[in-house]
Amino acid sequence: MKTRIKIDQVEPAGYKAVLGLEKFIESTPLTRIHKDLIKIRASQINGCAFCIDMHTKEARKAGETEQRIYALNAWRDTPFFSEEERAILALTEEVTLISNHVNDETYQQAAKVLEETYLAQVILSIITINVWNRIGITTALLPA
Repeated sequence: MKTRIKIDQVEPAGYKAVLGLEKFIESTPLTRIHKDLIKIRASQINGCAFCIDMHTKEARKAGETEQRIYALNAWRDTPFFSEEERAILALTEEVTLISNHVNDETYQQAAKVLEETYLAQVILSIITINVWNRIGITTALLPA
């Protein structure tokens, strides 16, 4: 298996636009932990091996525990995640699986525990990793 197309080389302007959104997310006050949880969980759902590999390594380097990374796909059944993290993970799942829509209960819980600007940044972060996942999967990016 090999990468099908190198989007960054074939269409650099489009790639730079996506990269600009990523740079914006990195400039926000979203915590590193929240960014990592969003990236890993969305990538798990989408099945993006490249992104799962990259973001679990980044999370470990930033101090995330192996236990929480391994339990992430079963976060509802563990005591390892805070109320805020649970709201972010629920929203991540529903935005990633958008054909099922984001239900009012999930959105209201996130709005209850997150300040409005932070919530907007969480939503943009979820959308951004989904763009990266779609690039990675479509182009068959492989983990190193």
